[in-house]
Amino acid sequence: MSELASDGLPPLREVVKRHGLEPKKSLGQNFLFDLNLTGRIARAAGPLDGVTVVEVGPGPGGLTRALLAEGAGKVVAIERDPRALPALAEIAAHYPGRLEVIDADAVGFDPRPWIGDGPARIVANLPYNVGTTLLTGWLTDAVWPPWWDRAVLMFQREVAERIVADTGDRANYGRLGVLCGWRAEAEILFDVAASAFVPPPKVTSSVVSIVPRPEPLSCSIKSLETITRAAFGQRRKMLRQSLKAATPDSGRLLASTGLPETARAEEISVEGFVALARALASRSPD
Repeated sequence: MSELASDGLPPLREVVKRHGLEPKKSLGQNFLFDLNLTGRIARAAGPLDGVTVVEVGPGPGGLTRALLAEGAGKVVAIERDPRALPALAEIAAHYPGRLEVIDADAVGFDPRPWIGDGPARIVANLPYNVGTTLLTGWLTDAVWPPWWDRAVLMFQREVAERIVADTGDRANYGRLGVLCGWRAEAEILFDVAASAFVPPPKVTSSVVSIVPRPEPLSCSIKSLETITRAAFGQRRKMLRQSLKAATPDSGRLLASTGLPETARAEEISVEGFVALARALASRSPD
């Protein structure tokens, strides 16, 4: 009989072998076997007593186990790989009534029917191939404040740097940084070496904390996306030129906000982009 892990369940490597769960590149899978590390990620989400945690891409359940061991009231695990479901069912049996596994693609999935009325949090080692898409979807929810009070998420380091970037960071500040800075406060908590994963990715990963702002500046999401797409789509050009992709009269748009025509996208604060989006939304059709 195999030795059990500290939580009373079999070691993850044994679980993966027994269920034939070799990571699939097509699903962006990189598994974490180190339960000390998964425990650190779970603890980074703050006290979990009575909290419903939504986890995306649990795979064999390393982080799932850590979340439950750290006291999460309930974990809603969204997994699209049917091979992982039997392994997750074993965890559910070990923690009766505290793990609900949803066989679904997390992109476009609304977990609200499963989380009830209490506090909810997102904690996930996100699949690399859909991480940005998922975060953007959560940040552009039409209902705000959102259903989650905090997200602790794993990204590639370069994506994490774009999430937390602000003006002055020419290499990383872009549409994702503006969107996240508008609706949330984000910080990189710690890095995770490639050697911690199976298989090891070619990049360093980072765990990011994202806390939604209760009252972000009033702004049309559609207009903000239009403005930032134009500005950063031609980021080397001055705004008077790049914003012509959003409106032919970019000069008048800039004048109405007091922003200089000669500025470039990376020099404009989140507040500046919100002002531009408001001005664009308020303009009457020609």
